Amino acid sequence: MAGLDEGAPLFVQVADRLAGEIADGGLAEGERAPSTNELAAFYRINPATAAKGINMLADDGLLEKRRGIGMFVAAGARQRLLARRRAEFTQRYIAPLLTEAVRLGIDSEELFALIKKTGDEREGVSR
Repeated sequence: MAGLDEGAPLFVQVADRLAGEIADGGLAEGERAPSTNELAAFYRINPATAAKGINMLADDGLLEKRRGIGMFVAAGARQRLLARRRAEFTQRYIAPLLTEAVRLGIDSEELFALIKKTGDEREGVSR
């Protein structure tokens, strides 16, 4: 985990970082999440701030408390996060892409070809 920035509230950033680890598979279902004190020490923030971030994920059903031993990644958390992120991806990127394609007179076949060409070029660069 990298440090936090000045943008969003710190507790939201903590929640986002942990959610990212769950979505990426870094924190697996059933695995113990970092404790409030571990997060507070790592990010050099108040433990109450770290707890607020953890509680956001618990409220979303992504983490579950096991009395006396800590917070753990809930069953199905990764799938729920990925579904949510796919929906956000569609709204944030696909919908505006389609709107602009219509403005430019690009039909779906041409758009798919452009996406494939760009993807192929990108793969060629990263090899």
